[in-house]
Amino acid sequence: MRVLVVTAVAAERDAVVRGAAGDAYGDTAAEPLEIPLPGFALLRPVPVAPGAFPPVVDVLAAGVGPAAAAAGAATALVAAELAGSPYGLVVSAGIGGGFVGAGRGVEGAPVGSLVVSDAIVAADLGAETPEGFLPVTDLGFGTVAHHPPEPLVRAVAEATGARRGTVLTVSTVTGSATRAAELAARHPAALAEAMEGFGVAEAAAAHGVPALELRAVSNPVGPRDRAAWRIGDALTALTGAFRAVSPALAAYAAEKAEAGS
Repeated sequence: MRVLVVTAVAAERDAVVRGAAGDAYGDTAAEPLEIPLPGFALLRPVPVAPGAFPPVVDVLAAGVGPAAAAAGAATALVAAELAGSPYGLVVSAGIGGGFVGAGRGVEGAPVGSLVVSDAIVAADLGAETPEGFLPVTDLGFGTVAHHPPEPLVRAVAEATGARRGTVLTVSTVTGSATRAAELAARHPAALAEAMEGFGVAEAAAAHGVPALELRAVSNPVGPRDRAAWRIGDALTALTGAFRAVSPALAAYAAEKAEAGS
C-alpha cells in the first residue's frame, strides 16, 4: 500500500521524512528526491528501511490552508492513480494548536503532545446567524466531518502515545480567548486545531481513500503569544511520532492488502 502524507510547509515535511525514514535519512546515497507538482508543492518519496514501514511513503508539502491542502492532495492522488499505483491511505500531518482541558471534561492537549484524529472537522464552514454559527450541514448541503477508520486511530494512538479526539480545521488561526472558548463549546471533543486536515480529508474522500490526521502541538489555542510557541519541540515530536507509528501503519497496510486479496 502506498501512503501519502500531506503537510503544509517544508519544515513539517522534513520532520515527517526524518521520522519515517529513520536511520536511512541523512545517508547521502539515500537522500529523497524532490518531484515538483503544480503550485510549487513537492512530493518527496521517503527512503525506507525494508520492513519498517509500508512499501511506499510520499510526503507532500502542499501549502497552508484547506484549499491548498485539498488541491495538493488531489493532484497527488490523481497522479498516483494515472500511474497505476494508487494510494491506500492519506495522512494530514504537521504542527497545530492544542486546546486546554480545564473545565471541559477532557484531558486537553498541552504543548509538545501528539493528537490523532477520530474526527476531522471543518470548524468554520457554514454561516453566522443571529442565533449563532450554523455548520454547512444545517444549511442543507455539504459535509463538515470525516471519520478515520477506528482500528487505525486506535493503533496510531497506542503506537505514538497520541491523545485521541477531534482535530478542527480553521481558515483563520484562533488568536483570542473568546474564540477559543467558542470553538471549545461547539466542539467539546476538540483537542487541536490546524488549517489543512479537512481539505486533505475531502480530497481523499473524493477518491475513496481513508484519511487520518496526526498533529504535534506547538502552542495553546487562544491568545496569540509567539513567545510561548514551541515549534522546534513540536517538529521533534512529529519526527518521533512517524518513527513510532511505522508498525501501526504497516499492520494497517497488511490488513488492507489481505482484505483486497
